[in-house]
Amino acid sequence: MVEKVLVKDRALNAERIARIGREVRSVLPTFAAENFVADVMADLPRLELKARIARTAKGLHDHLPVTGAAALDVLQRSLPPTPQAAGITNDFGLHLYSPHSDYVARYCRTGEDLDQALDALRRFTCYFSAEDAVRYFLNDFPEQTMKAVQAWARDNDYRVRRLASESTRPTLPWSPRLSLPPEAGLPVLDQLYLDESRYVTRSVANHLRDISATDGDLVIATLTRWKSDRRLRVKEFDFVAREALKAALRKGWSPAYEFLGYPSDIRVEISLVNIQRIDLRAGETLEFSAELLVDETAPLHVSYAISPTAQRGPRREKVYFLNRLTAKPGQPVTLCKKHPLRSTGTAAVKPGAFTLQIQVNGQRFTAGQFQVVQ
Repeated sequence: MVEKVLVKDRALNAERIARIGREVRSVLPTFAAENFVADVMADLPRLELKARIARTAKGLHDHLPVTGAAALDVLQRSLPPTPQAAGITNDFGLHLYSPHSDYVARYCRTGEDLDQALDALRRFTCYFSAEDAVRYFLNDFPEQTMKAVQAWARDNDYRVRRLASESTRPTLPWSPRLSLPPEAGLPVLDQLYLDESRYVTRSVANHLRDISATDGDLVIATLTRWKSDRRLRVKEFDFVAREALKAALRKGWSPAYEFLGYPSDIRVEISLVNIQRIDLRAGETLEFSAELLVDETAPLHVSYAISPTAQRGPRREKVYFLNRLTAKPGQPVTLCKKHPLRSTGTAAVKPGAFTLQIQVNGQRFTAGQFQVVQ
């Protein structure tokens, strides 16, 4: 059996810390690479990923014989000449270079070093995405940083353009909250929604989805404005719109369904939900089916919602996509799904009674019941 290697151990480990040391020493011979490695590795094994990044950045700060703009110059020159030369084969980059951006955010976030620091983050994002670091600058130097972000949105490198959208997202996961209003990044998105890179447009969609949590109407208005652009690539716009409105669809928000072409007032009949086994253990598979009938031809967006029957405190419902289809009158549609009852980072499967409901174009229909047993 192959032993599973944790993400933190793949991301930053002894081999990669030693490589950072070698790369820095190659451009600064006075850098004590062995001392840097020994210092960082004394703490690294017991740390989680974000703490490993911070600890490595601190090691660079403690052992580099230069600071400020001079340190930024050293770190940039220590990079391999291109991401490909560094062994990077994906859009996001190598965690090997995550401490470089963290170093900039922690030790060069000053008015004196601001221009050089932002330029370094633009360069580093091609080796490992730097949006987390940029957000500290957006909070401390919002006007100057937003000016740089606007320029990044026009950059030739798609990874830099994506940084412009991702760094200004209202609620970027595992990153500091911004003091800017949620709509502050919209002028950036206006430059990027036509981008030819899916890596960029996915970020645009995620950014809009963040905004939708507090202002769904603004997201609909923005998408409506973009939709009238004659330069629009319809297939890519449809992707952006679906992804941007995904959370709103889960909530059953009718304007989101209407915008995407799913009439929210369609008359639908659904049979009782048939659940194959109503007593299941965590890790087993919930299998269910139902029959759907409409009285007029209509595009349908079908989801299903699972929630504990006895809920205390905040609602713990989870909504999952099931199907997109066009239904015709007199032609029943069979809906079926095998749903693994596995715990995830956002939803734990615990013993108890659960309710399952079908959602069609935002409307909720007859519920089925099942039990998770010990």
